[in-house]
Amino acid sequence: MSTLSEVYRQHPVKVQEITPLDFDSIGTVPDSHAWPVSDGFESNDWSSIPTIDLKDSNAAKLIGHACETFGAFQVVNHGIPINVFEEVEAEASRLFSLPTTQKLKALRSPGGATGYGLARISPFFDKYMWHEGFTIMGSPMDHARQLWPSDYRKFCDVMEDYQKKVEELAVTLMRQILKYLAISEEEMNWIGSPGVASTALQLNSYPVCPDPRRAMGLAPHTDTSLLTILHQRISGLQIFKEGVGWSFVRPTTGALVVNVGDLLHIISNARFSSVVHRVVMKEAKQRFTVAFFYSPPIDFNLCPLGLSSGQIPIYRSVSVSEYFGNKAKNLNQALASIRIS
Repeated sequence: MSTLSEVYRQHPVKVQEITPLDFDSIGTVPDSHAWPVSDGFESNDWSSIPTIDLKDSNAAKLIGHACETFGAFQVVNHGIPINVFEEVEAEASRLFSLPTTQKLKALRSPGGATGYGLARISPFFDKYMWHEGFTIMGSPMDHARQLWPSDYRKFCDVMEDYQKKVEELAVTLMRQILKYLAISEEEMNWIGSPGVASTALQLNSYPVCPDPRRAMGLAPHTDTSLLTILHQRISGLQIFKEGVGWSFVRPTTGALVVNVGDLLHIISNARFSSVVHRVVMKEAKQRFTVAFFYSPPIDFNLCPLGLSSGQIPIYRSVSVSEYFGNKAKNLNQALASIRIS
């Protein structure tokens, strides 16, 4: 079975679209990273996405309603201890605090999917983002050895443990969502099978910015995955809602932000919309986040499921591999490319 890494290998990017700035050596925001102030990064509005207790007997209904209404929610009582988040953030800080010359030893290759580098969405924008990332799919061993030739084991152990725990949470959330959508688990029979789902762990660093009004942490986009599960401790994430505009998602201690991605948008026949989101440089301190992307196996065929009698599918059937390829070629038109006219 092919892997997500192999899909990305078919869509290489330029080296300059991978390599972050040496943020420690910069005193001003360079023109290459200066976004129009008119983009309105400084909104102080806070979103009202719901916080859902996973132990609530009505959790499936609450999750489904949140996905329909906002495309996102926060979840508590998810079973992942706070000390696990603290360990992950400590290791992320250890990584991003390395000298740039050291971090570049683990630079993602032009056709690669894992390692250090800029956000994968970077080539689609005229300006660069105030961001550096580290992508993990499975074991981070090889890249960790490049960063710490004799001191990589703790980083690997912490990241592998976190991936295991958050994937278990993703399975729980997906089962609640299938229940709400009246989709049988037989139609998504890969869910819960160890090592079958396509997953990625993304460590994000948003360094201290000398002029936050002119910098963008991550440009507006939707995620390709079924679900994205995000840990954030410092504010900066904004979601877009028609009729409301951009608003911040307030960090809640111990909570995880969950948002709908394109693949869930497809199987729900657009009942759940993949949420447009971005990151702005709100606070004058370095911000770390950890995002986990959960998707079906690469060879799985997606199509709208759980349709009621007479309901017409909006999207044609598409393999996960084909859709990831479409998104890699055209960030904003991937959904339109499979829409049934």
